[in-house]
Amino acid sequence: MDETTPPSGALPGEGGALPADWCLRHFDHLSADLAATLPATMARMRELCPVAHSEEHKGFWVVSKYEDVVEVAQNWEVFSSAHGLGVADAPTVIRNLPVQADPPEARIFKRLINPYFTPTAVAAYEDRTRALVTRLIDGFIEDGACDFMEAFARPLPSLAFFDFVLHAPAEDLEEVARLASTSSTPDAPDAGESWRGLHQWVKDFIRDRARGPARGDVVDAVINADIDGRPITEDEIIGTVQLLILGGLDTTAGALGLMLARFCNEPDIPATLRARPELIPGAVQELLRLGPSFVSVGRTVMRDYELGGRELKKGDKILLHWASANRDGDEFDDPDSFVIDRERNRHLSFGVGPHRCAGSNLARLNLRVALEELVRRLDDIRLQEGAEVRYHRGMTRSPADLPIRFAPGPRSGSALA
Repeated sequence: MDETTPPSGALPGEGGALPADWCLRHFDHLSADLAATLPATMARMRELCPVAHSEEHKGFWVVSKYEDVVEVAQNWEVFSSAHGLGVADAPTVIRNLPVQADPPEARIFKRLINPYFTPTAVAAYEDRTRALVTRLIDGFIEDGACDFMEAFARPLPSLAFFDFVLHAPAEDLEEVARLASTSSTPDAPDAGESWRGLHQWVKDFIRDRARGPARGDVVDAVINADIDGRPITEDEIIGTVQLLILGGLDTTAGALGLMLARFCNEPDIPATLRARPELIPGAVQELLRLGPSFVSVGRTVMRDYELGGRELKKGDKILLHWASANRDGDEFDDPDSFVIDRERNRHLSFGVGPHRCAGSNLARLNLRVALEELVRRLDDIRLQEGAEVRYHRGMTRSPADLPIRFAPGPRSGSALA
């Protein structure tokens, strides 16, 4: 590994950039070394070759500059999602919809789910989300220490999504979360088995819901949908609900973990937010820019095309790197620093174009409420002594675990609260 100094604002466990030859010829998004050096390595990619060709995984292109990433993401006619999401794909059982479809088909499925994730729709979850956040913090605040990923980051979005959005059985949550996480790791030995397990759970869930009373939720909307004048198929229902689960669990958990890791490294951030909580919504946006949990996505090239001075051929695979684009100095001033009052913040953490994340409003609600309560109740947040933070590899990124310490505090129901 190269000894290049990590960029300012690097998180615990992040090191310097990988060597130039690795960046130019052997880039591998599944590499543990990349996960441990992501900001520095992607900065080197942007500098050396913004559109690079890797020989790994039978060959693919890596796009790292903001302008190029946006161009590819918006040009769905040339860069298709329907013809494979890229390199080292996990063996999915059925298509995840609408992400594995191109317009106009993709728009049909987005229109099914979008009304349930508008700002007005998700605002109805705020009080219940705050109660859930409070309950989770109460579970560890008196101890003055916890594994943040286990105690808070993973349970919060999973419990909220299962209860508020899907109205799914709580007793199934742990297993579904495991299947979703493993199936999203393309090179995991049991990725295929996990995809099949998730598929079977969704199939059983929607059949149970179809037999039961209507709940007026997004699941009912999908089950009863018409697609261009015909009833939606079971596979299309499964693919749509499956994608909701994949998008609703791991990504928000990863974002929370990355935010708390930054708090450990930059204590001025939580101190400022504690003193001025009105800044938290903007801080969420800036923290998402610096630490997106959804770092990259794949496309298939549908016709020969020139991008960044490179000649892409029909059938080529291409990897768009959201996390790299978010730190492009041509788009963002002082890109590696947390700037709480950043005026222009068109980050790509929720994607851009026809496949921009439908659940972004729900994610921001979860993150805002979580930060409001965490910075209010946890003081002197730091890594536990001797802790080594490791990051999951692949197209999503989060700390595998995050052992933190903080000043012990009272439970919300105690006389001191």
